[in-house]
Amino acid sequence: MMAAGAAAENGADTILIEKNQKVGRKLAITGKGRCNITNFCDNETFIAHVTSNPRFLYSAINRFTCYDTVAFFEERGLATKVERGNRVFPVSDKALDVVDTLYDYLHERGVRILQREAKGLLIENGSVKGIRLQDQVLYADKVIITCGGMSYRATGSTGDGYTFAKAAGHTVTPLLPSLVPLVAEDKDIPELQGLSLKNVRLSVTDNQTGKEVYSDMGEMLFTHFGLSGPLVLSASAHMRNMSPGRYTAYIDMKPALDDDTLDKRILRDFSEFANKDIINSLGKLLPKKLIPVIIERSGIAPHTKCNITTAVQRQSLSEQIKRFCVKIHAFRPINEAIVTHGGVDVKDIDPRTMESKLVKGLYFAGEVLDLDAYTGGFNLQIAYCTGRLAGESAATDIY
Repeated sequence: MMAAGAAAENGADTILIEKNQKVGRKLAITGKGRCNITNFCDNETFIAHVTSNPRFLYSAINRFTCYDTVAFFEERGLATKVERGNRVFPVSDKALDVVDTLYDYLHERGVRILQREAKGLLIENGSVKGIRLQDQVLYADKVIITCGGMSYRATGSTGDGYTFAKAAGHTVTPLLPSLVPLVAEDKDIPELQGLSLKNVRLSVTDNQTGKEVYSDMGEMLFTHFGLSGPLVLSASAHMRNMSPGRYTAYIDMKPALDDDTLDKRILRDFSEFANKDIINSLGKLLPKKLIPVIIERSGIAPHTKCNITTAVQRQSLSEQIKRFCVKIHAFRPINEAIVTHGGVDVKDIDPRTMESKLVKGLYFAGEVLDLDAYTGGFNLQIAYCTGRLAGESAATDIY
């Protein structure tokens, strides 16, 4: 939508081919239906949050910054607000309002929306000449491919763009889920299903290299299969070449307390509940659902009285609270990922225009490219700025 609108705004006769009944289906479900429009940050911060090929985006983000995105929607009547982590949302908390704003933009600029499915590109003598639909050929001087990735297939992201790119001679790098929940190997994790943790630290270690690949504080969630939530999704972006047992996640339930302070806190609680079983004495320190799992992992009998626990037992308890270990087995399926890691190799795309270096008049933008970033509005900003640049370039460079 941003590419089509920008092309029309710059004088091009523009048609948007949409195989869904409505435009913006994927956008309508982002941010749990609220739509994290972008991140209110400068270009340097934006680039720092891009995990794949950040340097490729310099031209695009300089042409259409995160601040420009906010202004674009505000100027068209969509009030926005900035929340934690500089995340930008519509004041209405409705993603559909974002879709409607873009739809109105297309209408204002005279973009025609054709509800058909593209079947392939028409290429002659190294130049694009149009696209093939099911029962006709649509001729065009320029074609912009913005088909998205492989995640949330029900919204239309079925990998069509990769097929078109390969047919045009482009390389598509391996497609993997990113910003995706993680499957755990540990048998006790399903017991914690539904437990949400706030203000914890999640760290991830690559067991092949011994290096910590991610560490941050925030929120996470235990599920029937493993781990999810904002921290976990961000961590997944750092876990490349996934294989069973390669990565281990460590959760610090009490990052504000060092080991000594935590031990004193446990002693205080044990003194208060001296004659109670240990399993009934940690309610002030830990969520109820977590207590039996922590105690079992500590190797302490759950009905041990608090007044007879030893320093060694307390140390084991502290270790589980400060370094709760989860062995990672796999990513959840790519259809559950927020974005796709991998895509059309950017080496064959001109970053100044988004035009193919292989086929004249063919442009790419958005998730179909090998570009992805952390959560927080950065991936949508990639879509806006590359789409904007592709649209403007295609319209102003008519051969």
